Amino acid sequence: MEGCTHDHAALLARVRHDLPTDELLFSLAELFRAFADTTRAKILFTLLGEELCVGAIAELLGMSQSAISHQLRYLREAKLVAARREGKTVYYSLADRHVATIVAQGFEHILEEREELP
Repeated sequence: MEGCTHDHAALLARVRHDLPTDELLFSLAELFRAFADTTRAKILFTLLGEELCVGAIAELLGMSQSAISHQLRYLREAKLVAARREGKTVYYSLADRHVATIVAQGFEHILEEREELP
């Protein structure tokens, strides 16, 4: 390696051994792609502590139910939200505690970065 004065063979062998497969890394990239849309991020944040129906989410975000339904479909396919039917109403929540952790820690990270700015 150019610029290196010592042997990295053992380190590279260890990292290479621990590197996930391309298939797993693609799945990870797809997971984060789901967070890469402001509307989806807002939906996930609103579901952080509450189970809500499409109408409530649409009202909260000032968007049409159709637009919210479209994004919820994407989030369901990404396994980030779960749906529960009660009569004619479908309620949405975060799929599991991992999703809540990702949303909460991501937001905490953003706030922390802003506090560090001069």
